Amino acid sequence: MKISILRNSTGRRRTSTAVALGAVLALTATACGDDGSGGGDGAEGSGKGKIVFWDNNGGVRTEIWKEVIADFEKANPDIDVQYVGIASTEYQSKVDTAIQGGGLPDVGGISASMLAGFAAQGALDTLDFRLAKSPLNGKLNKDMIESLRAAGGGDDKLYSIPTSANNGVLYYRTDLFEKAGLEEPTTWDRFYEAAEKLTNKGKNEFGYTIRGGAGSIAQALDAMYGQSGITSFWDSSGKKTTVNDPKNVEALEKYAGLFKKATPAADLNNDFTKMVAQWDSGTIGMLNHNLGSYQDHVKALTTDKFRGIPQPTGPGGKRVQVSNPVDGVGMFKSSKNKEAAWKFIEFATSAQSSSKFNESAGQVPAHMDAAKDEWINKAEPTKLAAAALSDGSTTIVQLPYYLPDWNTISKADNEPNFQKVLLGDMSAKEFLDTMAEQLNEAQAEWQEQMG
Repeated sequence: MKISILRNSTGRRRTSTAVALGAVLALTATACGDDGSGGGDGAEGSGKGKIVFWDNNGGVRTEIWKEVIADFEKANPDIDVQYVGIASTEYQSKVDTAIQGGGLPDVGGISASMLAGFAAQGALDTLDFRLAKSPLNGKLNKDMIESLRAAGGGDDKLYSIPTSANNGVLYYRTDLFEKAGLEEPTTWDRFYEAAEKLTNKGKNEFGYTIRGGAGSIAQALDAMYGQSGITSFWDSSGKKTTVNDPKNVEALEKYAGLFKKATPAADLNNDFTKMVAQWDSGTIGMLNHNLGSYQDHVKALTTDKFRGIPQPTGPGGKRVQVSNPVDGVGMFKSSKNKEAAWKFIEFATSAQSSSKFNESAGQVPAHMDAAKDEWINKAEPTKLAAAALSDGSTTIVQLPYYLPDWNTISKADNEPNFQKVLLGDMSAKEFLDTMAEQLNEAQAEWQEQMG
């Protein structure tokens, strides 16, 4: 049975169609028979046997997830967890394909950035009642819980239990800065000065590495809002995005202008793994990424050669940054062994597992007991990020993860266009106007559905 997904003129899936698709899939499962691999409501099961877990950051987090799984299986010898690691750049398409054609796991990594699209298709089970009677209740960071609720698409239901929060970090080579007599890049002015002064193309030395491949849009937005100082993603009406505000256009022009002037040409196609590897092995002054790559830098450079600090401050000494999606684990509705699946989710987000996972990932634990562990004080970027997020020095621009179309707009639709901006084939204004049109339409559709 073939199901077509209608698309508008920009090529993205419409919100209303995504919701309709969920209904169609439910009917299809009923009519064709549900084997537990596609749609359907699944079953509680025996609480024993095999469950399948899809990691939404396979490769990067494979080792630590296998440790958590080994701990779980030791504590629960009657449950076998089959691990499947999927690269973050491929995860959404893999899940969407499984929703339509079958093959969904029992449990999967469900971050705020992808949650609304999966929930709109009816693929996720709500976890409120399970959390309410769990030892986890009252032990998880309330802001992370609310972030995942908000990302669900407007029904205020919890579809994912948080594991961690990330934060944007500016990593810089302290040895190169000291040699060049540069000040720490705590402001955007200092950032641009360092990008220029640390570049010597003849020696293959560059001041910065810019993300031009997969995941480029979030980083570009961070640089835009950080420089412009605009503190809301929507205007006062809540109907029009501020993405293409003239101040943001000017900021993007300046940021994209670094490409090939102060960055390697290879950055055009670099996703975060290539960008991080390039920075760790080369002589590049600065890298914008998040807490997740901290341990990679420690292994490659040792803490004597770099620091990871909160994003630079902009106008008036204020720091503005876009929100990083809260990560978590959720249960797919089609699971035939929900009791065992919940046992795994509960274990994976417990204090012990949360601490072990986030020490490896370098992120802020969702479990409040884990957030008090000593390793956080030793991981400087995590410590500084936690302080910046709680001491009032940082304003967060909340990205609209609740829009089912958000991930498509911010990835498939506009990553190729951002590359055109870097190459000079599209102006920053045209790029942001195009994105703004898509966002405004998606927001209008969502508001209409919400009544």
